[in-house]
Amino acid sequence: MSVISEFPLFPSYAVALGVGATMLMDVYSFLLKRIFKIQPLDYALVGRWALYLICQLQLRHDSIMQSPKRRGESTLGWVLHYAIGIIFASLFIELSLLLNLSPQCVIWSIAFGTVTVMFPFFVMQPCFGFGVAASKAPSPNLARMKSLAAHAVFGLGIYVTIKSLTYVGFYI
Repeated sequence: MSVISEFPLFPSYAVALGVGATMLMDVYSFLLKRIFKIQPLDYALVGRWALYLICQLQLRHDSIMQSPKRRGESTLGWVLHYAIGIIFASLFIELSLLLNLSPQCVIWSIAFGTVTVMFPFFVMQPCFGFGVAASKAPSPNLARMKSLAAHAVFGLGIYVTIKSLTYVGFYI
């Protein structure tokens, strides 16, 4: 049974959950950059990849960083970053129902967020020319750890956002 049939406010809840979790991930990245000078992913690269895919049907790049910049790539990259967060949040809600797991469990939320790292490891990074799990990056292990940590924080963001939404009376 789908959560959509049981929960009529599912679309707006999924948007709120995805945006909240993604925002916490972005705050984490911002703090890493400000405090430790650790550069986060430039979401313009996501937009650049999407524009090349849409306009030229180019899925894979030898190096997305060497591909010429496209107008609007930064804006599109940020929109896609949040759209992916919303899609992951929707999947989290559906899996919670399917697996009979409480969406308000911090361990489940962080575990789910951590598993979402498979998307960049096996889809985005190879398409960007970085190899599977950043194997072609200048510092593959550092890139992997940064991705893993960011996605774990996304999972924590799911938990924090669910608690916040519950506090204001908007819950599953």
